[in-house]
Amino acid sequence: MKLKGIFPAVATPFNHEGDIWKAKVEHNISKWNAMNLAGYVITGSTGESVLLSAAERVQLWEWAAQYAAPEKILIAGTASESARETVQLANQAASLGYKAALVLTPHYYKASFNNAAAQRLFYGAVADQSKIPILLYNLPQCTGLDLAADAVAELSYHPNIAGTKDSSGDIGNMVRMVREVKPGFAVLTGNSATLAPALAVGATGAILAIANAVPYACISIWEAHRTREPEAALDWQGRIEKPSRIAGGKYGIPGIKHAMDLMGYYGGPPRLPFIPPSPQAKKEIEEAFTDLRG
Repeated sequence: MKLKGIFPAVATPFNHEGDIWKAKVEHNISKWNAMNLAGYVITGSTGESVLLSAAERVQLWEWAAQYAAPEKILIAGTASESARETVQLANQAASLGYKAALVLTPHYYKASFNNAAAQRLFYGAVADQSKIPILLYNLPQCTGLDLAADAVAELSYHPNIAGTKDSSGDIGNMVRMVREVKPGFAVLTGNSATLAPALAVGATGAILAIANAVPYACISIWEAHRTREPEAALDWQGRIEKPSRIAGGKYGIPGIKHAMDLMGYYGGPPRLPFIPPSPQAKKEIEEAFTDLRG
């Protein structure tokens, strides 16, 4: 399994009663299937995973697997605070045909987990028991913890750890990881604001929230990098800079969902405690995406 290219961090579609909307799962994935996306990450942080029950996660995995094109790599977000539940979720995803599990750093007990030794122990235990390869997931903006580069480098030699998603946006940390991990280990960025620079320093691809709304723009950066056209990559990077900053950075998941609605996908309402964007926020998002629409 080669984890290269662009993966949308798929947003979960809810109807206005707050239930997962199967028809909209099909709608979005069917449209994405026609694009040169590497695959889909289902129930990651952009999918509001912490607001879903375990049963809802499994239901989403089933539907996504049903509608995804055969060549798309399916990755399941299996974040849980305990190693035991993380493994159980990963193995359920494996039974549905998923190829990898994205495992977020546990963070509720920060004092106990804010060190490389604890991180290595947790991820090693999950990888030992998971039936599919796992991906380390560093999201310090939400967890308050930064997965140490030396821990990633050591864990890269575990036979059942296939890669890492780093959403910190720290290019220096990514350079260290690329240099120190074992050959063939996938280093994916989760930060759209630094997509082109991350690819330039050795990232193998990206898992992006903004790819829900503008997959073509993200793919264009990847293709420009792949064909060694750095100026084109930076041009497209400039085009997604403001949309990424406004929709994702300023307004978060509700902003991404409104952008999806603008671009012909279904975003729909977020789940409480998120609230939909205000009219002013919607106007700001719409202006940010003006040059990318159509």
